[in-house]
Amino acid sequence: MKYFEVTFTAQPCNETITDVLSGLTADIGFESFVECENGMKAYIQQSQFDEAALKQVVEDFPIPGASISYSITEPEDKNWNEEWEKNFFQPIVIDNRCVIHSTFHKDYPKAEYDIVINPQMAFGTGHHETTSSILGELLEADLKGKSVLDMGCGTSILAILASMRGAGKVTAIDIDDWCVNNSRDNIALNGISNITVELGDASLLNGREPFDVVIANINRNILLQDMPAYAACMKKGSELYISGFYTEDIPVLREKAESLGMEYVHHREKHNWAAVKFIMK
Repeated sequence: MKYFEVTFTAQPCNETITDVLSGLTADIGFESFVECENGMKAYIQQSQFDEAALKQVVEDFPIPGASISYSITEPEDKNWNEEWEKNFFQPIVIDNRCVIHSTFHKDYPKAEYDIVINPQMAFGTGHHETTSSILGELLEADLKGKSVLDMGCGTSILAILASMRGAGKVTAIDIDDWCVNNSRDNIALNGISNITVELGDASLLNGREPFDVVIANINRNILLQDMPAYAACMKKGSELYISGFYTEDIPVLREKAESLGMEYVHHREKHNWAAVKFIMK
């Protein structure tokens, strides 16, 4: 599989800027990210690369005073998953209760919930603030016997934790067939049998029985577009957890949720990334 390596140089360069940059480029198809001097390197399949979209990300970069430039190279063909695993993915512990690691990790902390994944990408490992925030919410939620929907499931790490926390039927949906296949692999790695993975978008929710819990870790625009579909498959008392956006986006997302009959409960914030919980009234 052929990739492009894009090297970003940021002025100034700090964790907040690289986090925002990785989030925005992930939205346009970039799969993995490695920090480097004065910025980061990001990788994308050549078939998915859209330089016009990349230029737009740089031109519209939302942090005032930040200057972003980039260069593109075609690296030698190699096992980029293996390279990424060796150089980036390390075990992570969420709230001292959940440890996430890959099959190649031999020395990792022990925790109440042990999740094994072969991620092959940077998002969905628990390292990003949006994923870790939703994981934290699920660790506090009452999921026993409840039906759960994980929209934009990625690696299905959220669905897996929901299952481990006692959820009943879990449905995971993603528009990317690679994510669907990777999700199924990760679910099997953890010996879980109550998660169904489907390929598609929010249109798959038409006519579904209500879910007790809906999780959507995507991005602001998709959430605003698809929230009516989520609401249509919720009932009184159903919970919605959303993430994948910045704290300044909370008001518009809250307004949308409230217009659909939901009530704001609370939100979490990590490095300006937010996760919000709503409940259907």
